Amino acid sequence: VTHAYCVADNFHARFCAQSRTYVYRVALGICRKSPVPLPEHGFCWNLRDTELDVGGMCEAAALLVGVHDFSSFRAVNSDLPFKNPVKRLDAATIQTGVSFAQVHYHRVIPFLELIFTSRSFLYKQVRRMTGALVAVGQGRLSVAQLKEVLEARDSLAYPQGLTAPAHGLFLTRVDYTQTGMFQLIKVRAGGHTFSHAENPSCFLDLQFSPQTTNQQGSNTV
Repeated sequence: VTHAYCVADNFHARFCAQSRTYVYRVALGICRKSPVPLPEHGFCWNLRDTELDVGGMCEAAALLVGVHDFSSFRAVNSDLPFKNPVKRLDAATIQTGVSFAQVHYHRVIPFLELIFTSRSFLYKQVRRMTGALVAVGQGRLSVAQLKEVLEARDSLAYPQGLTAPAHGLFLTRVDYTQTGMFQLIKVRAGGHTFSHAENPSCFLDLQFSPQTTNQQGSNTV
């Protein structure tokens, strides 16, 4: 624990969040003859492809950024009639990642990280966006086709079999505003520890290690 904050009685960790960042990890070149290291098992999406068209994926990801009706990228569930499908996607980036076992493993495994930031997401939205972007990288879906899916604003327009599995998804960051928050400061004096609160100088930024916040089994994003 690096920081602690006092909050108002009406503070809610979920509903007071101003933004959330999810990272989806993809391992490339994984097959029976070249399996993923044990520490990575269940913590990434294993693809046989040795490389993807990252340029095309970035072009497609740029189409998703901004305010859109993301109906095509949400799965059907009981909340469907009550959730507004219009969301603002603040960022969608793709970057090179590394294996958790990189230091202890002799083989270098190519990793990609797909990073999405928004105040909130629809049901399975991140996994469906990830699956579509990977399909673009594999040549199974064109950038123009992804745009058509987005503009269709219909969950049935999303191609079957593209949704990324849950076990590569991580919640890595949650941002809150400073309003109503006070940082706990511990001060030692005369052999005793006292605590007092002071206003933080910036928004509360909770960051998590991907290795400890894997959303494995979670179907919400």
